[in-house]
Amino acid sequence: MTQLDARPRAGDTVRGSAPADGGTGSGGVRGKGLGGNSVGLMGSAVIGVSTVAPVYCLTSTLGSTAGEVGVQMPAVFLAGFLPMLLVAFAYRELNKAMPDCGTSFTWTVKAFGPRVGWMCGWGLVIATIIVLSNLAGVATSYFWLLAGEITGSASVAALDDSKPVHILTCLALIAVATAISYRGMTATKGIQYALVGLQLAVLALFVTMALSKAGSGGPDFASSLDFSWSWLNPFAVQSFAAFTAGLSLSIFMFWGWDACLTANEETTGSEKTPGRAALIAMVVLVGSYLATGIAAQMAVGSGESGLGLANPDTSDNVFAALAGPVMGPGLGVLLFLAVLASAAASLQTTFIPVARTVLAMSAYEAMPASYAKVHPRFKTPGRATVTAGIGTGVFYTVMTLVSEHVLVDTIYALGLMICFYYALTAFACAWYFRAELTRSARDLVFKGLFPLLGGILLAAVFAKTLYDMWDPAYGSGSSVFGVGSVFVIGVGLLLLGVVLMVAMERRSPAFFRGEVLTKETPALVVQD
Repeated sequence: MTQLDARPRAGDTVRGSAPADGGTGSGGVRGKGLGGNSVGLMGSAVIGVSTVAPVYCLTSTLGSTAGEVGVQMPAVFLAGFLPMLLVAFAYRELNKAMPDCGTSFTWTVKAFGPRVGWMCGWGLVIATIIVLSNLAGVATSYFWLLAGEITGSASVAALDDSKPVHILTCLALIAVATAISYRGMTATKGIQYALVGLQLAVLALFVTMALSKAGSGGPDFASSLDFSWSWLNPFAVQSFAAFTAGLSLSIFMFWGWDACLTANEETTGSEKTPGRAALIAMVVLVGSYLATGIAAQMAVGSGESGLGLANPDTSDNVFAALAGPVMGPGLGVLLFLAVLASAAASLQTTFIPVARTVLAMSAYEAMPASYAKVHPRFKTPGRATVTAGIGTGVFYTVMTLVSEHVLVDTIYALGLMICFYYALTAFACAWYFRAELTRSARDLVFKGLFPLLGGILLAAVFAKTLYDMWDPAYGSGSSVFGVGSVFVIGVGLLLLGVVLMVAMERRSPAFFRGEVLTKETPALVVQD
């Protein structure tokens, strides 16, 4: 069986015959016209790390996680890493069999049929739109904060408080990111390397300086703590409710690593390289999170007073509070720059999964055919990318103008979408390969047990989060007829997907009859 060529004409169907071993395969998978061999192993791993935006995730969730679980924050980071790692194995095995840019959508269609697959794709798309809008907002805020630090002008930094200025700047950043993504995978390869390198270097510097300040006795570090191995014990969390709340935040911190899988048709060695890159990205992320969390906790503690990580006045933006005390006024600017770089880099790479998922859904007739168009020069899903950019800009503008509380609650609802499509993908792996699980111990573990366990863990978090969202106290504290607005938004977005699916079923009945992307068909041999 020869390697998949990622450069056939858009809409071509790959044809072949079943393999001699009778294994399950990728029947009906189509080439999309994307530019093949554009990304190598390192580039793919950088895409995964960049999309997650580690510095942005840390500054926005370190405090919230510490507020939920206290000094057990590092343990919760590890607990959030476990289901993601297990799901990463599912992605790796499915990608070996079907290196398709539709990833979760394509794979769940193959395993469970068109309707489950369509909803899985919708979960990924709507989660990405929410993240893109949030990333643009954070990048805008740090743009003006950094401008104020560089110019030494508080009035410049305060421009972000002006809603018109904030929205216009945010739309400009979205437009730039959309244009860059439109030009292809290699357009900003050097920039992405530099931005990810900057993030990791600044985090390493912050960790080093935070450890040096721990126990120094200065007024800002009076609440510093000595390291304890008990910080890595998840069973020491005071309550199950606190643990699940912290776990939901931790899972959000790892979201986005699968972006390197959605670029599989553009990656050298499309069957193996993306899966390896995903695992590399996961290891880099968990190492960065543990080191930063432990160092910050040792320096300022996890309390609610002073610089303590759980201080409600600073917990939503920890690095803004710690930059000066830990790194000094000169080097502290680097931390602001790193957050801006993190959000900006992720804003650009996060267009990859949404555009390519929409491209795949269109190529398989699950969405309007116009989104299946690939730019003849840049070999990118141009229309899907532009539409994602416009959708992000409109979504953020409307949510900002309607209510800041609605925008915050939309972000809180993100965890529901993440658990939804990751869990479905994990279950799809175990089901799709079910006939192969008795062939070897490796197949049993990596195609069956690990994905199944990861899916169960994420499904449990999904259910517990859904239950907690019913309470109006969850999120911003707002409600609709006594029901938490986070619940209304999260469930409402999923139900919107059902409505759109029904509309598409009338427009494209062949896909929903299982005639386009067939379920459990024999593997195809791709001819050179």
